[in-house]
Amino acid sequence: MTQHWWHSLQSRLKPLPASTPEDSILFRVLTQSLVSVGILATDIAAETHISVWAIPLSMAGATWSWYCRHTRNIPTKFVLAIAMLGVLAAFFSRLLSTGQLNDTRLILAEFLIQIQVLHSFDLPRRKDLGYSMIIGLVLLGVASTLSQTMMFGVMLLVFLAIALPVLMLDYRSRLGLSSAKAEQSILRKFNVPALAKIFLVTLLLGLIIFAVMPRFSGYQLRSLPVSAQIQLPDKFDNQRVTNPGYVRGGKAGQGAGVGGQAEKGDSNQFDEQFYYGFGDKINQNRRGKLKPQVVMRVRSQAEGFWRVMAFDRYTGQGWEVSRNAQTKTLKRPAWLYQFYLPHTITLSKTKPIVQTYTIVSELPNLIPALSQPKELYFPTSEVGLDLEGGLRSPVPLSEGLTYSVVSEVPYRDVTLLQKGSTNLETPKNSIYLQLPLGNKTKIRQRTEEILATSSQPLISTYDKSLFLGQYLKQNYTVQLDIPLLEKDEDLTEAFLMKFKGGYPDHFSTTLTVMLRSIGIPCRLVVGFAPGRFNPFTGLYEVRNTDAYAMTEINIPKFGWFAIDPIPGHELIPPSIEDDQTFTVLQHFWKWVAGWLPSPIAAVLAWIMAGIAGAIQSIVLQPIAWLISLFSRGWTGLLMGLLLATCFGFFGWLIWQGWRKWRYRRWLKKLPPMESLYQDMLNWQATQGFRKHPAQTPLEYAQQSHQLHSKERAQTIQEISNAYVGWRYGGQNPNLQNLEQRWREMRKSGQAK
Repeated sequence: MTQHWWHSLQSRLKPLPASTPEDSILFRVLTQSLVSVGILATDIAAETHISVWAIPLSMAGATWSWYCRHTRNIPTKFVLAIAMLGVLAAFFSRLLSTGQLNDTRLILAEFLIQIQVLHSFDLPRRKDLGYSMIIGLVLLGVASTLSQTMMFGVMLLVFLAIALPVLMLDYRSRLGLSSAKAEQSILRKFNVPALAKIFLVTLLLGLIIFAVMPRFSGYQLRSLPVSAQIQLPDKFDNQRVTNPGYVRGGKAGQGAGVGGQAEKGDSNQFDEQFYYGFGDKINQNRRGKLKPQVVMRVRSQAEGFWRVMAFDRYTGQGWEVSRNAQTKTLKRPAWLYQFYLPHTITLSKTKPIVQTYTIVSELPNLIPALSQPKELYFPTSEVGLDLEGGLRSPVPLSEGLTYSVVSEVPYRDVTLLQKGSTNLETPKNSIYLQLPLGNKTKIRQRTEEILATSSQPLISTYDKSLFLGQYLKQNYTVQLDIPLLEKDEDLTEAFLMKFKGGYPDHFSTTLTVMLRSIGIPCRLVVGFAPGRFNPFTGLYEVRNTDAYAMTEINIPKFGWFAIDPIPGHELIPPSIEDDQTFTVLQHFWKWVAGWLPSPIAAVLAWIMAGIAGAIQSIVLQPIAWLISLFSRGWTGLLMGLLLATCFGFFGWLIWQGWRKWRYRRWLKKLPPMESLYQDMLNWQATQGFRKHPAQTPLEYAQQSHQLHSKERAQTIQEISNAYVGWRYGGQNPNLQNLEQRWREMRKSGQAK
């Protein structure tokens, strides 16, 4: 029975025409190389080694396909189909079991690689090789979304270098030129210089497009990247801050930072890897220097200060979180990675900013984020939130961990902040005015002396804060060799009156204490500077040396705003007001300007700023406004579609008018006979009768007798004869008569 069924199937398949196999070995080898680059790029981008096995296995499959390309391989196809169904089942099983529904890119890439391995065992036709080429391209695209290093750029260049000859061979195969003899001819005449020129031109155009491409802020994606669920072995202690850089009782990473004078034997110990300011207490009497290393990579819609935590109590030589016991624990559902965070309502205009953080080197269990986070996508079921807005994880942030944050960042409107901080009455018992009693008077006197040097009256709290911050920048210096403070010596007093400077963080502490001494509520905030922006990856590469402290002042009803008094830093840290549309071009310009003389660079910068401003106001703002309509419900959607249709129609009219103007201008530049002949050919082309490039004018005229009426064909014949006589015989045509005949022919054609 089985043999009868098998013979019946074979008898039915045998009459079917066999597909033409692809015999080009070079085409097959290069296609396999293209797929291998895509697989390798995915592994490198994801920083894994889970798919390297697919490269030799797919090579084995490609070899099998070469030897079996002339057979039907029916049993092989059945086996491959069953294996693909098994791979599909395994894909869905893994997708649901890992819980990575928030970021399925890597799982999908692995599934595609497994399908490609199976597919490589049956590649008889050029079309089948084309499928493999597409899979390689898709894998490279997935790698581009996963990549966080420049290594992807190398893989992209290799892929492009292989893709160019592959496309050439694919085109020859479509033309039927892929025989063994033709392939030997290709190998002998392989035009490497021409391919190299195409490669360089493609690369140059890609870089130019990449540089000028605008980076619009505001993507509406809310299923944000986040690592797989982390299981918590113990009960979450939300009051504990674990900084691996601290040593307590001879053990590293045992929690709190050290405030004031530390336990005996470790007050001045300084770790070269971990920033000392991340802890519930910090001791600023420490001395040392961090060894630079990248700690995290950030993808953000806007550049900013990656805030970690804030301190409210000044101890004289450091800071501490006085209300650490009031830290709250926030929980989320097991099926949802999203935490909704309470945030302060403010009168300031705000803007939602999405950030994604990938940890490169171990960090404390403090979660960096832009100010005013309102949504957190984190892979633990619980997080801590202290009263100063700091987020805490149940576990230290380990290498490879990814999480996302949506922050409602307030704009820094100077006019509103000046009005809102004038004639304020702050309660004297505010925790943000706390200072040790011993040094408050001296510091207040020194602060008032500095404010008195202002050439303009300082009325608002905001103006006073900026003036003091700028004064510290200009009149005090960064000193990394100052001696240790005595046991009862105050850091701020020593900074202002003894050393005339100090460590970078000492500037922020001094400004905070000075503001408190004159009744301005403020606190010390620590975190990371934006880091170095990599235009090729679109990520901010943040190092441990980017960690530092700033002063945050409180303006009632408007919120907290940071001031940076450290020399070499901007007084106002990066904010959402900074235009991020052409970030790549801006960074490229800064690199070029560094090589130019200052006067030339200044003039070019002024010109580029004017051009960028014009593009922003004339082109980008209307486009952004039009796009925003689509998010305003059905009314906005219909209005947006209507406006887009109108803009498209007017754009089409302008384009058609421009084309006609260019055409008429081109005709006027030609000799009269040439102009008449070309105008006739173009009009005929619009009527569907295009002249083939290989046809002579007389052959075209002869063909017109078979396609047109007698009158039209006669006119075409006369114009063509006159053109040939003028062009090749030097004869003077009767232009007046020919133009009259041409106008009559057009009128008759339009009437029809």
